[in-house]
Amino acid sequence: MLWILLIVVLGVVAYRYRVKLLAKVLGQPERRIERQIGRKKNY
Repeated sequence: MLWILLIVVLGVVAYRYRVKLLAKVLGQPERRIERQIGRKKNY
């Protein structure tokens, strides 16, 4: 039961920081990734 909560929390964190994570993984500037995703949501 606890692992379901953990997966949900990790999913939310990954979604909120997806631009930074993608920039690290792909080795590309964050601004370029923001343009590719579209518009950046307000946090």
